[in-house]
Amino acid sequence: MGMINDWQDISGLIAIALLIIAGILTVAGVETIAGFDVLASGQSAAGYLAAGNFSIGVLSAGMFSVGVFSAGIFSVGIFAIGIFSIGIFSFGLYAVGLYVAHQYVRHS
Repeated sequence: MGMINDWQDISGLIAIALLIIAGILTVAGVETIAGFDVLASGQSAAGYLAAGNFSIGVLSAGMFSVGVFSAGIFSVGIFAIGIFSIGIFSFGLYAVGLYVAHQYVRHS
């Protein structure tokens, strides 16, 4: 149970960090990067830095997050951090990815 609380704390910190970065970019006048909105937050968020219950973006944080760098309870991405994470480099309680598989085989 302690492990789950740790991942939830990390996800929350990542979400706050992403919102701070998005705020700085927004104040600097940057609205889009590579066609993605810089700042997207809400129930369903899609953007470069997205935070919400359902977030899709390059850097996304939320309950269900999909992106290159994603953090959340259920996260899917190249670098995924969450309770249930799927990605090339994924870290979580139930993680599926090359990194986790490699570590498991190495320690066996």
